[in-house]
Amino acid sequence: MTALPHSEPLWVVTGPTASGKTALALALAEATGREILSMDSMAVYRHMDIGTAKPSAAERQRVAHHLIDLVDPHETFDTARWCERAEQTLATLHASGKRALFVGGTPLYLMAFFKGMMQGPSRDSELRAALEAREVASPGCLHAELQLRDPASAARIHLRDLRRLVRALEVLQLTGQPISEQQHHFSRADWQRPCRIVVVQRDREQLHARVKVRTEAMLAAGLVAETEAIERDGGFSQTAAAAIGYAECRAFLRGRFKDETELRNRIRRSTHQLIRRQTTWLRRLPEIRSLPADIDPQQLRAAFDSPESPAVHR
Repeated sequence: MTALPHSEPLWVVTGPTASGKTALALALAEATGREILSMDSMAVYRHMDIGTAKPSAAERQRVAHHLIDLVDPHETFDTARWCERAEQTLATLHASGKRALFVGGTPLYLMAFFKGMMQGPSRDSELRAALEAREVASPGCLHAELQLRDPASAARIHLRDLRRLVRALEVLQLTGQPISEQQHHFSRADWQRPCRIVVVQRDREQLHARVKVRTEAMLAAGLVAETEAIERDGGFSQTAAAAIGYAECRAFLRGRFKDETELRNRIRRSTHQLIRRQTTWLRRLPEIRSLPADIDPQQLRAAFDSPESPAVHR
């Protein structure tokens, strides 16, 4: 096959959790012969299947999926590594004449890959260890400090996302500037590579109803048992431990919730908070096109193919 030109706009389907983007993207990929590159920061972990709503074996037979099951839950994995793997996978697909469809709801992956990584200070192991020790001694203290010193970042970082909390405070300590200010390059009009991005949208009531059904289904499928099995076999890294569903199940297994009803409600609340953060990120991108979740896959394809579709370029 002939390699594809790198100037051809890449297709991206994104949207908040529970919006229905996965089913739409699967139908689109199947209709166009594209292979899916996952933009889900938690789907990179093996064995974390139920809580991340990974594509089923049948769905993977229908369409090839990439950037899923890259590392074990106890291993560290970050945005830079994902971008590197995405670049390698994309080059391999292009070399064989295949096209990619990026699909997922992790805005940081989207921004970093298509706009470029932020160049921040190098990690300070001693400082990180001190920050982590403070959080262990007084859970919630790092998020509280970040709320005082960099409220914009605190609004985007979950109080259990220790890795990102530590990084935000590390940047503050080393540079004197909040990481939110240093991330302003994501608001620039220029993009590192050409792409066309569609956001799948649903109204708030629909999303909440779908989150309720999704949470019930995950718990019925054995999310607690899956979490317990991972804990026995190496445990979770800081990043994996912050995954919604797993974080709550770990707390439940430690007796921090009174019953399964509280567990269910905690997962739903965390998911709603994630949806708000995802929506806030995506609203920053006026160049992208928003489409309703009930759109026909052929209409979605037409939205990408249409010369009127906004294509963002370098």
